[in-house]
Parts: sequence; C-alpha cells; structure tokens
Amino acid sequence: MPVSLSVGRDSDMCLSYEETDGRNEDVDERDGGIRRLCHHLDWHLLLFSLAVMVGLALLLHRYARRMDERISREQAEKENQVRRELTQNISHELKTPVASILGYTETILDDPQMNSETQRQFIQRTHAQAQRLTALLQDISTLNRMDYAAHQLKMERTDVSEIVSDIVEETAIAVEKRHMTVHNGLPEDIIIQGNPSLIYSIFRNLIDNAINYAGEGTTIDIQAEPTSDGWRFRLSDNGVGIAPEHLSRIFERFYRIDKGRSRSLGGTGLGLAIVKNAVLLHGGSITVRPADKGGLAFEFTLRKSI
Repeated sequence: MPVSLSVGRDSDMCLSYEETDGRNEDVDERDGGIRRLCHHLDWHLLLFSLAVMVGLALLLHRYARRMDERISREQAEKENQVRRELTQNISHELKTPVASILGYTETILDDPQMNSETQRQFIQRTHAQAQRLTALLQDISTLNRMDYAAHQLKMERTDVSEIVSDIVEETAIAVEKRHMTVHNGLPEDIIIQGNPSLIYSIFRNLIDNAINYAGEGTTIDIQAEPTSDGWRFRLSDNGVGIAPEHLSRIFERFYRIDKGRSRSLGGTGLGLAIVKNAVLLHGGSITVRPADKGGLAFEFTLRKSI
C-alpha cells in the first residue's frame, strides 16, 4: 500500500500526508510521531507567545511609569514656577504701600515744625496706603483659602438677589460721583447653596471693576436666567472696554492693563482672579467678551447646589 507523504515545514507536518490505499503499521507509527511533534510544537509556540506578551506588558508598564514620573516632575516644576512668580508679585505689591507709609511717617517725624495742614495731608495719604495694604492682604487671604482650604469653606443657603441689592446700595455714592447708572435686573429670591462671602466677592469685584474702568456716564447692567442646574448671570457695561489682546489674561493674578491707573484707584490686581476662582469653586464657569454696545460683558454660571 503505497503512501504519499509531503512534509514541508515542521509546523505543517500534521496536515501533509494522504493515504492512497489503506494503512500499515509503519504509517501508523509515523502518524503518531508526527502528532506528538505537532503537540510539542503547539506548546512551544504557546509558551513563546506568552513570554512575548509578558515582555511587552513589562515594557509598556515601565514606559507608562516613566511617563507618569516625567509628567509629575513637569507639573511640580510648573507649580513651583507659579509659586515663585506669585511670591515675587506679592513682594512687589507689598513694597509700594509699605514704602509710602514709611516715607510719609518719616517725613512727619523728621519735621516737628510741620504745619497742621501739611501734616494732615501726609496722614491722609498714609491712611490711604494702609487701606490699600489691608485690601491686598485680604485678597491674598481669600485666594489662599480657595487654593488650600476650600474644603473648610462653609456652604449654606445663599440669597444672591439680596447680596447684589446690598452691593448696589453700598456702591451708590461711587456710582453717583461718576454719573453712572446701575440697572439691577435680577429676579427676587435667587437661592443657591454657596459661600455667602465668596458670592459677595464675585459681584462686588465685578461691579467695582466696572465703576472704576467703564468711564463716566456709563451704565452697568446685571441680568440672570435660570438653567437646568443653576443660574446664568451677565454683568455688562457700555464703557470704553479693553483691547482684545488683554481679554485672555484679565483673570490672571496681578495682571493689570494700566498699572498706574489701577494702583491709583486702589486696585490690588487680584479682584478678577478671585472672581474666577470663586465661580469655579461653586461649580460654574466664567467668560468675558466685548459687550454689544461697547465695554465688557462677563457671563458666568453658578450651580444651585454643589
């Protein structure tokens, strides 16, 4: 009984023979040997494949760990750089009022014969610089609380409408002095779960910003509309506005468009940074764009509950 076998590579031996007219013992023995060889080859291939996959998994794990370490280092370096810049900015901002206070008081002390009117002017200037220093320290403290102790901030039932009404009354003299108008279009009883102090800071800083920079004879408009999970607010003015290249940076800490004017008006350079951080802390978002009738329009959301 002639048997034809065709054997190429070892891995093909299981399927490479055909029987032409029955079988004999030699063929059976050869067939068994081929099957045992195929069986061993299958296990060897399986083990090899497993070894390759394990090796690849280890390489990928090592690569991922190195990437995580690199990202962590870069983030740490970036955070350290931000801290250094912030420390430098704080130091610079503190120097100006402190130097002014020292200069005015030393002048008074060095001239005992100074007439009462001049002395009064120096004391008033010293008081103004002390107020500016106090405002700066308060703003730095507010930002630090949001950055490092946000979990300690008390969230409670907060009437936004009442807070804004109080701010409008508090700023009435400054508004009248600049021949401005504030249109408070908020509906009554806008209630959210939030921190009353930070909600006050959001609206007070935005309104103060408009009063100081919109220009005389302008109008500040405050509106709100409900959303599915909170409120969307819009505070705009029809003043002079700012150049487009400044829009993306006005929420940065200590960023000023006109540094001299900002300091002369008592600005700390932290007001809008506080606004943004407080909005984010309440689960919202904030944007700024040129208003339709000139000036700026701040739009932000606050969630009813956090």
